[in-house]
Parts: sequence; structure tokens; C-alpha cells
Amino acid sequence: MLRQWELIEKVRSYDPTADEALLNRAYVYAMRQHGSQKRASGDPYFAHPIEVAGILTDYRLDTATIVTALLHDVIEDTDATRATVEELFGSEIAELVEGVTKLSKLELSQEHLRQAENLRKFILAISKDVRVLLVKLADRLHNMRTLHFIKQAAKRERIARETLDIYSPLARSIGVHRICEELEELAFMHLNPVGRDAIIRRLEGLRADQGGAVAQVSLEMTARLEAAGVPARVYGREKQPFSIWRKLQRKSIGFSQLSDIYAFRVIVESEDDCYRALGVIHRSWPSVPERFKDFISTPKRNNYRSLHTTVVGYRGMRIEMQIRTEAMDLVAEEGVAAHWRYKNKSYGFDPEAQMAAGGRDPLVNLRHLVQVLENGGDAEELVEHAKLEMYLDQVFVFTPKGKLVSLPRGAMPLDFAYAVHTDLGDITIGAKINGELKPLRTTLSNGDVVEVIKAGKPVVPQDWRSLTVTGRARSAIRRHIRQTEREEFIRLGRATIDQTFDSAGKARKDVSLRPALERFAVATEDELFDAVGRGRATPSQVLESVFPGLKAAERAAANARVHIEDGKTARLYVRGSGLTPGVTLHFGPCCSPVPGDRIVGILETDGRGLTVHTIDCEKLAEYEDREELWRDLQWTPEAERNAIARARLTATIRNTPGVLGQVCTVIGEAGGNIVQLRMHHRQNDFFGIDIDVDVQDARHLTHISAALRANPSVEEVERTKG
Repeated sequence: MLRQWELIEKVRSYDPTADEALLNRAYVYAMRQHGSQKRASGDPYFAHPIEVAGILTDYRLDTATIVTALLHDVIEDTDATRATVEELFGSEIAELVEGVTKLSKLELSQEHLRQAENLRKFILAISKDVRVLLVKLADRLHNMRTLHFIKQAAKRERIARETLDIYSPLARSIGVHRICEELEELAFMHLNPVGRDAIIRRLEGLRADQGGAVAQVSLEMTARLEAAGVPARVYGREKQPFSIWRKLQRKSIGFSQLSDIYAFRVIVESEDDCYRALGVIHRSWPSVPERFKDFISTPKRNNYRSLHTTVVGYRGMRIEMQIRTEAMDLVAEEGVAAHWRYKNKSYGFDPEAQMAAGGRDPLVNLRHLVQVLENGGDAEELVEHAKLEMYLDQVFVFTPKGKLVSLPRGAMPLDFAYAVHTDLGDITIGAKINGELKPLRTTLSNGDVVEVIKAGKPVVPQDWRSLTVTGRARSAIRRHIRQTEREEFIRLGRATIDQTFDSAGKARKDVSLRPALERFAVATEDELFDAVGRGRATPSQVLESVFPGLKAAERAAANARVHIEDGKTARLYVRGSGLTPGVTLHFGPCCSPVPGDRIVGILETDGRGLTVHTIDCEKLAEYEDREELWRDLQWTPEAERNAIARARLTATIRNTPGVLGQVCTVIGEAGGNIVQLRMHHRQNDFFGIDIDVDVQDARHLTHISAALRANPSVEEVERTKG
């Protein structure tokens, strides 16, 4: 554990103006507050915040951040309050401590939901001040270094998984490579010790075989660069076990196929020297096609800058080269933490240095996640979006005016549109890529120029979520779909209530719905209509709330099932994309859909509107190559609860006296209503019969079919479709 004077000396080594009195007070206060508390290792608890502070001094952070590290657990784990911290240490430190304070345990039934909810709150906190994230990462790093002291294996695994899923990608997102790499290795050690040990053994064998080659490459490369007048520092660096494991999984290749187990850093004096060194290297050794990346002209989102190339060098060994300046190397290792420095007689974060290093605010990615939060969605969705935003590699594309847009690899035009602006994404209907009209499912490549084709008003089909990879785009689409669905449910609820009132001889416009609003605890009529449209309340319940003294005949009329037919009333029973105002709805006679069937809509090319088919209707084969005509449809709760539909059964029956009476009796007892019956293929022993029957839903129809099959005179029964 760092002693008090050692910690202060470490801070003063890079910040001579550090407030020693403030650091002393914080050190003593943390020790006194944590008192006799112990960690799982048996060490005094106050050793933890002191070690966290020590980790941050390695990154030369300002006094306020170091004090925050010392105090980061006092609000949660002691009787200290934010007000106390603010009174003793000032508002800036109090705000940082509150941002870093471990989140209270949430009373959720599943651990992954607790993790997701913590992430939700955490992102909101760290998006305001990067120092909150730096302290939290140092906190997690020290906890991972001491994780082996925790006895419960399940708890160790949970913490390691959370580290790998959330904290290491967060560290990567702001470029703190050293912390990211150590977190990954420590988590890997607990999550998959067998796999890690296997990779370490392979690396040990590789060192014995190629260790001399690494030294030879470094010497030869240094000599050639110096001969060309490019002074450089060259050294080899071995890929970490977890990084190797992840690549083996991602690319489904063997260990021997990896080309970058050893990467060579070429550190030069200036940016111009980077490109000169690249020329020397490519003239000296054959380059591997499609393995060159220029992260200097197009930095990564965390401001990482370097030239990457792979060449075939000593003994035919593939060698990855990373060419950069000392300043770029510092940012590559320390990310945003590299920009703390002494300037204008004070020590702190230098935004000008950050802009010079790469020009991007590393918290932009996290602020995109805040937009995901604002668009709603549950905590599990947020975790998935967070992983998408933080894990995926990037691709650089341009607007028609030349503005650079950075997106995750695999992004499509809709991701581009939503990255430019949410409103632009909502009205996108197509895209031109490099001047050519392309489908929205086209994957974008580095250097593409993307032009969005816009509609006059928002048009966001549900299936658009499959045309995006970024959390920002998916959450915006989900928000728009929720709003569109709400409007549709309100329309459906209003229409079904009106129909129910009409059936009972009442008119909604003549009465107040206040009694129903109170019964269902909603504030507005739209909320009531939405509840009815979603099936959370029934129109009959609304009617009885408004007219509590209904006569039996009126109540029976209101509750009577209504036959599903083509035309205006069909919209009460079917919902989904493509049901725009003015489009006529028909139910296909080829398959006679009933509630409970999976259904789709086909937009008729002759202007007759939209025809509803069951998903297995034989007629759909005619439209297999016409995706633009298909519409995703669902039954409404009203259809499944309060409707009657007509279906056709075809049966083969033994030709015995009274058999038709038996069939009709079975159907009647099962609750079906025979509308039409037609005999065909009559023979001496058997005859066929088509029965048109009114049923409540697909399950009801299945029940009737089963009842018929149970009759010994019925040979077989099938539903007629197509």
C-alpha cells in the first residue's frame, strides 16, 4: 500500500503545483472513514482506494481525480454523504465522487438485469466527465487484481464476465489500452483458465523457436531505416493471450495461421517520418496485399493514430508493423489520459492537445449510448447496444460534401443516416453509394461516399432493424415503431369501443368516458383507447363502466362476436405495416385466414388493396420474387377475443345411415356453426364433404377437427388451404 508521503511525491513528480494539503486531508479522511473495514483478502479496506489513486498517478492525472479516487467509496460504504464531501473537499470533487460511487444493489430477480441497469446509470454519469470513467476503470482494475481472494466461484465469474463485457470495451473506447489489456487478461484468467494456459504454452514454444528472429528483425529494420535517414526506435511486442483467443474465435482459424502474434513498433520523430519509414519498409520486404491501414489520416474513434502494414520478412515470417511517433504511441497506450499536462500555470486536461492528437472527443461514442437510453428500451437491449457501439471495429465513409463519418464495421446506409442525424434516418427511403443506387442492406466500405434519398415524412418499417448494426440507429427505429404502434392501437381501440357501443344501441360521443378512465387508472382517452387496442382492457368493460345499468339484451348484443369480413371493419382485426389509410383489406378465399393463424399481406398490383393470406398459403408462391409486395401483419386482440371467422374443412366419411347427422352434431357440440355443406366424390363406401364453418380462432378450428376425427365414421379431416 502506498504511504501518504509516497502518494504525494508521485503526484508532485508530474504536477509541482499539486495541493498537498488537499491530498493529505483526503488520504486521512479515507482511512478514518473506512476504519476497521476489511476486504476479502483480509487487508484493511482503505488500502483499496489508496491503490486506485496510485494507479491513476501512473497516468499523471490531476489532483481532483486523485482525491476522487481516495474518496470514491466513502458515500456508499461509510456514513459520509455528498454534502459532507462537498463541505470538506469542494463541489467539483463531490460531483466526481458521486459519479463514481458504486451503484446501490438493485432488487432485480436476475443478475444480468442488475448489471444492465448499472450500465444504464453508469453511462449517464461518465458521459459528462471522462474523469469519472478513469477512476471507475482504476477501481475495477484493482478489484480484478485481487479477484482471486473471493471464495465463491460464481461471484468471481460474474465479476470477470462483467469486466469483459463492459469495462474493458469502455477502456478501449477512450483509448486506455494498458488498462483495457490488463482487464481482459485478468478476466480471461478467471473465465477460461484452460484456454489461456493452452495459448501461453503455444507462445512459449513460439518464443523458443522464433525469439532470435524477433531480435534479428528489430536490428535489421533499425539499420535500414537509419541508412535511409529515418532515425527510429524499433521493438517487437507479443500479442496478449486474450487477444489471440478472441481472434481465433472471431476468424475461426488456427494458431499457426495468425500473422500478428509478433507486432513491431517503429517509433519515429515526426508524422512525415511515418510515411517515409513505410516506404523504406515496403522497399525492403514484400508487403501483404490488403493488410495496410492508415490510421493517421483517419484516426480510430478513440483517437488512435498509426500506420499498420504486414510484410513477409525473415524466414518467410509474416510481420505486422505499426509505425507512429512518440506522441501517437503515448495516445495509443494511454488514450485520453495522455492529455493531462501542465499548462498556463495550472495542471489539468488539455483539450487542444486532444484535438491535435486525433480531433475527436472520445466520449462521443458514449454519448451515442445516452441517445439509446433516451429512446427507451429495456436494460437488456441497452447492454446489446453498448456492446455494438464499443466492440465493433470501424469503417470510414463520407457525406457528399466530404464530411468524414466513422461507423462500426458492417454498418449499412441506415446506420450512416442515423449517425448524421436521427431525423435524417427517420425519412430515409434509399441510398446512393459512390453515385450508384444501392439496396439499404448494402454493407459500407472504407472510403464510400454515401448520399441519402429522403422521403417527405418519416417512414420506418419494422423490418428496418435488420438493416442496421449500431445501437443508435436501432434504438431510434424502435422509438419510431413504438410511436407508430401506439397510434395504431389508439385507432383500433377507439374503433372497437365505437363498434361495441353501437351494438348496444349507444353512442360514445354522447357520453363521458370519465368512469372508464378511473376504472383503468389512465389519464386520457387516448390512453384508454391504447389499452383497449392492446387487449389490456375490453370494449365491453368500457361500456359497462360508462353504462353500469345496461339491460341484459344490450349487454348480450355488445358481447356478441362479430364476423370478420372484407371492407372497413376488417381493420378492427388486422394490424401491421402497409395498412395505410385508404388501402382496402381483403381476406384471401384461397386460405380463409382465421385469428391465430400466422398471416401476411400481399399488395395487389391491380389496385384492389391488400389481401391477407396465411403464411402457408399455396398462392404465396406466385409472389416469391416480389418482396416489395409483402407486408408483415398480425391479428389484433379484438380479433382473437371477439370475432368469428369462416374456414373450410374437407372430410372423407364412411357412407353409412345417419352419418351426416353425426357430423353436424359433433360440430355443433364443439361450438362451430355450419354455414354450408357440399358433398362430392360419392362412392359406395365413402364420400367427400366440404364444410364451411364459423369458428372463433385457429385453436377452435383444431378442436372441431379433432372432435370429428374421433368419430368412427370419419376417415380423415383436413383444413382446406389454397
